[in-house]
Formats: sequence, structure tokens, C-alpha cells
Amino acid sequence: MNGLYYRRFKVLHRVKTLAWLGFLPLYFSLISLRLILVSGKTQEFDFSPDDSASDIAKHVYENWPMNWDEEQVTSPDILRLIFQGRFLHGNVTLGALKLPPGRTTVMHLVARETLPEPNSQGQRNRDKTTESSCCLLL
Repeated sequence: MNGLYYRRFKVLHRVKTLAWLGFLPLYFSLISLRLILVSGKTQEFDFSPDDSASDIAKHVYENWPMNWDEEQVTSPDILRLIFQGRFLHGNVTLGALKLPPGRTTVMHLVARETLPEPNSQGQRNRDKTTESSCCLLL
């Protein structure tokens, strides 16, 4: 068992143990993600708030749903998550996004080799909008 999966196992085991003992309701400690492919197919997965976008991509790749066979990818490194219209970079955790535990959050899952640089397009758009023009109708 490699380090990533061992850590994930420990976190989930600890959460489930606390829930079983009555200290922590299980549905309040895990974040449920409904992932949508470009084809429109969906699948729900449960994750810890400490899981990052790259952890999620690896987990989904290794537990690829049977009804997604047509969309199978060759590597988890090309799987990208999109949340609220933005690509999530690999080190972003679900906890950092302040996703509500116990509720289902929808994200898109796409295969893409590279990601755009953060704010590169946004900065160009802001530079263009610094000019103002108005028209006065009489």
C-alpha cells in the first residue's frame, strides 16, 4: 500500500471509527462529489476534505466506473476537475474549497493534458477593460 492510499485509508478509517462510536456522524465528515463527464454520464464518490484534486483523479482512475468504459483514459495525470467553471490544480484540497460535508457537490471531470496558467486569461481580460468608452445620445 503506497503512501497516498495508506493516508487515505487511515483518514477514512478514523472518520468511520469516530462515526461508529457516535462522536462524528459519517455523513458530516465526508464530501460527496458527483462527477460529470463530457458525455453526460455521472458517478458519485465520497472523499475526505484533505483529498486534493490529484488524489481524486487517481482514485477515480483506479476505480473507473463500469458504465464509463467508453471514456476510459490512459493515465490519471490527464484527468482534470472543473469546479464553478475553473480548473482545479493538483494540490487544491476539497477542504480549501470549503465544500460542505454531508452534501453532494457537482464537478466536471475532463481529460486534458495541460492546464491554463492561473489568471492568465483573466489578467488579459482585465487589461482590456481598463479603457472606457461611452456614447451620448441626444
